[in-house]
Amino acid sequence: MTSILVVVGAVALTYGVDYLVLRVRAATNRNAYGSVTVNHYTAVLQKNGKTTLTFDPPQPWTCVNSLFPHQGWLPCWYLNRHPDQRTDI
Repeated sequence: MTSILVVVGAVALTYGVDYLVLRVRAATNRNAYGSVTVNHYTAVLQKNGKTTLTFDPPQPWTCVNSLFPHQGWLPCWYLNRHPDQRTDI
């Protein structure tokens, strides 16, 4: 039980420090946000069981230069590794 609390505490501390570093970078205008070109497409499931894909043109998405997602933005390292974003309808 204590090992679980230690892990949860370490993750919470890491998240807090990551958020604090992001806020300091944003306040001092030092590379807090980035931009990654993302290929977005929508997958629509039809009544007959087939899926129709609708591709949008590549667009730059705002991201945060941090370890975890903050302020509604995904981390830039994640978007660089996953540039294809899918929305299922």
